[in-house]
Amino acid sequence: MNKTVADLAGRWLKRTPEHLSELEHKVLQSAIDRKPVSRNVNDSVAHNESRGERLADGIARVGGSWSFILAFLGFLVVWTVLNAWLLGRDSFDPYPFIFLNLVLSMLAAIQAPIIMMSQNRQAERDRIDASHDYAVNLKAEIEIMALHEKLDEIRFQEIILLREQVQQLTAQVQRIADGSAGQSLAR
Repeated sequence: MNKTVADLAGRWLKRTPEHLSELEHKVLQSAIDRKPVSRNVNDSVAHNESRGERLADGIARVGGSWSFILAFLGFLVVWTVLNAWLLGRDSFDPYPFIFLNLVLSMLAAIQAPIIMMSQNRQAERDRIDASHDYAVNLKAEIEIMALHEKLDEIRFQEIILLREQVQQLTAQVQRIADGSAGQSLAR
């Protein structure tokens, strides 16, 4: 049973091969070759990451955690208490904490683009995941349609076989009936 991508595209997707995406073409070819399309997307993404990208993900992971927020809140409280009350007139950053504002501004200026880089990478990873999910779902759908076709074919063959058996039984009953009628006429 030699099937082609064009046959499967027309039968199951109701499209011509020219209107298939590259991914759909690969899925149909994998159905013909009886090969899986699923793979671990995390492995392929992890192998293509640079050191800077891994660092950006780490900074975003830490910067967006409750432990960082609480630790930074503690740092701010210590800074203000230390400079406002404990050191008094000898404080290195007196109220209104201009140096603290500078530090916070620099932290925000550095952290924001790094978090955005990480979010962009996560969005790209989500697109890859969605594409992979589509391929796996399409392959499963195609396999289910193929199973339905096979079951329909088996059912059709069984119906033909049953019809032939009914015809044979009908012929046997007819012969028996004809034989019984002939014997009753002879008596």
